[in-house]
Amino acid sequence: MDSITQAILGAAVGEAVIGKNIGNKGAIAGALIATIPDLDVFLTFFLSPLQNISVHRGYSHSIVFSILLAILLTWWMKRRKWAQHVPALRLYAFSFLALFTHIMLDAFTTYGTQLFLPFSDYRVSFDSINIVDPFYTIPLLIGLVASLIVARKIHMRRSMPNTVGLIISSTYLLFTLVNQHRVESEYDQALKLRGIVAENILTAPVKVGSMYWYGVGRTQDSLYIGQYSRLDSKDIEFTAFPVNDHLLDGLDPYLVNRLKWFAQGYYVVAEKDGKIRVYNMQCDMQGVRHYGDYLAPTAFYYEIEPHADHSYNLSVGMHSRKD
Repeated sequence: MDSITQAILGAAVGEAVIGKNIGNKGAIAGALIATIPDLDVFLTFFLSPLQNISVHRGYSHSIVFSILLAILLTWWMKRRKWAQHVPALRLYAFSFLALFTHIMLDAFTTYGTQLFLPFSDYRVSFDSINIVDPFYTIPLLIGLVASLIVARKIHMRRSMPNTVGLIISSTYLLFTLVNQHRVESEYDQALKLRGIVAENILTAPVKVGSMYWYGVGRTQDSLYIGQYSRLDSKDIEFTAFPVNDHLLDGLDPYLVNRLKWFAQGYYVVAEKDGKIRVYNMQCDMQGVRHYGDYLAPTAFYYEIEPHADHSYNLSVGMHSRKD
């Protein structure tokens, strides 16, 4: 999710767990701690595109990271005057939840998180919510503000509005899973009506409210991409793209392995001006793009320029709608 939402969620967790003990400092501490996992983005300035594939939402978004950093944060806070009277176990619970709720919320997006590092680099992604969704964020924000500012003025129990906000946002998050399952069923039926039996289906919301979706049906050698809206009854129209795995033959095995791992099987390979482009629908699904006689399954791509000595240059690119 976006950084603002993550900070608000962390603040709500801080208010819920230690707000009673230290007042508004709990929300402030929660907002700060909840942003820590996303600091891995600063590493992207020093790493290659291939390294960034594994690093972003990697170790900083793992369960082990949350457990260990929560211990360190607890130790640090117990030595601060403002938190000395808070039980260490409560401080640990607060620190862990502020971190863990961040990585779990990211897991609901298509990019996913490597929750189980260092034991497994499997990328967990539920694909049910857009990276920015006010329907999730606004109830959290209203509840938090009401607890920090309004509750004491109207003699309401301080924790109640924040708790209500957390419940509403969490319920909406669960709704996105149910909605995603229904949308996936719609895609499966639409493909079968066209005689296409997909081995796997990936669906992803592309606007707020989880009403507009793109979906990908994967067969052995093709991807079928279509757009769907829960607000109208139009049939899903699919565009087929050959996977073109053969274009990756002869390239560096580690490079190919990492690109395929990142895409989790939802990728298309194309050749343009002697360069190889890999379109990854798992991390970017913006819909089919037409550029004269060139058809792209989405906007973002990795571009490989192979050299005669079997080395290569890897870069990233993005089609604009005016290309």
